[in-house]
Amino acid sequence: MFYDTKDLRDGEIMLRLMTTCEAQPEKRWLPAYYFDICLLDGTAIGYCDLRLGHNDKTYVGGNIGYGIREAYRGHRYAAKACALLFKQARKHGMDHLFITCVPENAVSARTCEIAGGKLLEIVDIPKDNEMYAEGKRRVKVYRFEL
Repeated sequence: MFYDTKDLRDGEIMLRLMTTCEAQPEKRWLPAYYFDICLLDGTAIGYCDLRLGHNDKTYVGGNIGYGIREAYRGHRYAAKACALLFKQARKHGMDHLFITCVPENAVSARTCEIAGGKLLEIVDIPKDNEMYAEGKRRVKVYRFEL
C-alpha cells in the first residue's frame, strides 16, 4: 500500500511522484516510490527514490537513492529531499533506514552526514548484487534514525 505524497514539500523543494513499484520478491526488490525533486515552481532538478522495508539488498544498496542535476548542485537539495523521504518512510512505520555510497563519492557521503546519518561501516558488495555488475565493489553504509 502506498500513501499520499502531496505533503512532501518544504520551503524550497517538493517531491513529485513519478511512479511506484510493487515488491518483486524474485529479485529481492522491495516496494518503492520514485520521485522527481523539483523547485516549488515545478522545475525538475533531480530525482530520488524510497525503498520500503529492509533486506540484505537495502543494507548494501540503501533505502534511498538520489541525484541532482549538475546546474543545481551545491544547495543541499539531496539532503532536503532525504528529509522529505524520511517523512514518507515514517508513514509506513519505518524507524530507521540506510543510505549507501561508494567510498570515493565524497559529495554523497557529505549529503548523508548533513541529513543526519551515522556511518556504520564500509562493506564489500556481494557478487550477486546488481551494483557489483556495475563495477562497484564497496559502499559506505549510513544509518538514519527516524
